[in-house]
Amino acid sequence: MPVFTVRGPERLDAFLAAQQSIISRAVAQRLIRTACVTVNGVVVTKRALMLKPGDIVCVTQTEEAPLREDIVPTDLKLPVLYEDAACLVLDKPAGLAVHPAPSIPPTERTLLHGIAFLFSQRSIPFAPDAVLVHRLDRETTGCILVAKTKEAHHALQKQFEERSVKKTYVALVAGVPNPPSALIDAPVGRNLLERVKMSILRTSTSREARTAYRTLSSSRDCALLACDLFTGRTHQIRVHLSAIGHPILGDPTYASVGSERLSTDLHVVSLCLHARELTFTSPVGDVRHTIIAPLPEALTKAMRTAGVQMSV
Repeated sequence: MPVFTVRGPERLDAFLAAQQSIISRAVAQRLIRTACVTVNGVVVTKRALMLKPGDIVCVTQTEEAPLREDIVPTDLKLPVLYEDAACLVLDKPAGLAVHPAPSIPPTERTLLHGIAFLFSQRSIPFAPDAVLVHRLDRETTGCILVAKTKEAHHALQKQFEERSVKKTYVALVAGVPNPPSALIDAPVGRNLLERVKMSILRTSTSREARTAYRTLSSSRDCALLACDLFTGRTHQIRVHLSAIGHPILGDPTYASVGSERLSTDLHVVSLCLHARELTFTSPVGDVRHTIIAPLPEALTKAMRTAGVQMSV
């Protein structure tokens, strides 16, 4: 049973939606509506309830309230980077949403549909609410961790909550950062004017966010960065790098005029952000693993055109 401790005042549904294991605000609201959430031991069905620092929020995910009943197993040819009895690490392609959402057409297939297919091939029971341990944006590629059982989901989710999972991304950005490495420590929250965007905000609803970057390679106009996430906020790397003046190439949401022009000049066709490495402890044997996802072709092509490369 997922248990969370509240660190600052926030609406219940917004707080739950920000957790790694609650894959969308719609799911958070459904859990609240179906009496699957308690606050300090009391069942709560009011999604707008304001939480206080120190409140204990518990979630009981039930099979009677699935994420979607129409997750049709679909062979999406998802590369499996690692597998054991408890989990899978998949290499997510660009353009694939992780899960269904109101903004996604009902006929569109998502990563969950592909996971359902992999589970069916392995005769593993598929419970949509207990599969995804974390999320990647639709256009982000690379490592994504999937739990095979509810017990594994709980164990892996706990690692994310305790921040013992290491996530390293590779990003191709406009300009060359100075200094070449730094820690960006700036809270992230929903943009007050454009709700589809996130921004650096210091409000009651923003959440702490820390990203460390280091420059791997650079040319005159751009740089290849390795970014370590210490928190997992929505669009975190994209927001942080844009805020310091180095938007990720191929990112129309957080682009500057200069990065848009550079993306066009370099013929960038997709977001140049890749979840390169994922380090976690498997529930099987309590073994620590580091999984590496190969760079996608679109990113390597953009890197060649930009004149940057991965350091050995």
